[in-house]
Amino acid sequence: MTKIPSSLVAAGGLVGGYGVARWTGKRQLGGAVLAAAGTVAATQWQRRAGGRAAGALGAAYVAAFAGSHPLAKKVGAWPAVFGVAGAVALASWAVADRRG
Repeated sequence: MTKIPSSLVAAGGLVGGYGVARWTGKRQLGGAVLAAAGTVAATQWQRRAGGRAAGALGAAYVAAFAGSHPLAKKVGAWPAVFGVAGAVALASWAVADRRG
């Protein structure tokens, strides 16, 4: 079985969570996708980089979700989501994925 890098899991959670919420009209369902991917990514961060790094990356994940809302008012929803997802993916790769 191929391991999916935590950077892709985290970015996929942000993009997938927004997409599910938008396409289904059910924000709670999008939130469930966001939370599930965040939980998987956090587990990977913990294993690969330790608790402090996992905490920092988890905070970045939540901040990206929250920050995408005001950013969307300036650049549009999808560009905001892709931008914050890319930032979280880069941070995740730098801190956890490139080590393994």
